[in-house]
Amino acid sequence: MPRILIVEDEPDIASVLADDLKVEGHDVEIASDGDDAIRRASDLPWDLILLDLMLPRKDGFEVCRQLRKARLRTPIIMLTARTQEAEKVLGLESGADDYVTKPFSPRELRARIKAVLRRFEPDGANGGGVHRFTDFEIDFDRAELRRGGKSLDATPLEFKLLAAFIHRRGRVLSRQQLIDEAWGPGTFVTDRVIDSHVVNLRRKIEPKPAAPRYLVSVRGMGYRFDG
Repeated sequence: MPRILIVEDEPDIASVLADDLKVEGHDVEIASDGDDAIRRASDLPWDLILLDLMLPRKDGFEVCRQLRKARLRTPIIMLTARTQEAEKVLGLESGADDYVTKPFSPRELRARIKAVLRRFEPDGANGGGVHRFTDFEIDFDRAELRRGGKSLDATPLEFKLLAAFIHRRGRVLSRQQLIDEAWGPGTFVTDRVIDSHVVNLRRKIEPKPAAPRYLVSVRGMGYRFDG
């Protein structure tokens, strides 16, 4: 039974979400502010976190950043009433794996939850094993990115992207291919979101991120991994 933490400060909304997910067979708990969300998310194992953006004490962006900084790899879907692309990009750059814009239908949210849970099932698209290049190790079984034996922070979505690049090493992948591999077919993700995640990966694996050696751009086509 998947365990889902709902982080929502509006009691009526949180109650409706919880009841709907319980009907679907999920084990659900509710956190009502940012500090409570960080404590609960860190203390107990969860299969998914539904994270509202506007929260007391700490907003969803800060909660997401702190959880990822603490190396919590639980998938996060951000719930936001903000429709501007920049806000959605910021949410994904903070470490969220998907976002749903309010108002949303229960059917849409259930579909997004199922899609994210499928993507992060054990023995899923990451394929397992350890990939090495120079002094880097990407351990998909343990979900760890290491440089010189030292662990680096990486989100579940970044591991999905790394898996796509590594399994097709030396081949150009279009942005749409990366969306299909990391987010799933039919997911709406803008080119800017893909580019932002690639920039973040370069900061972690490139000696000089501004002049990448491993994760290179192919103009008009996409990206290629040469590690």
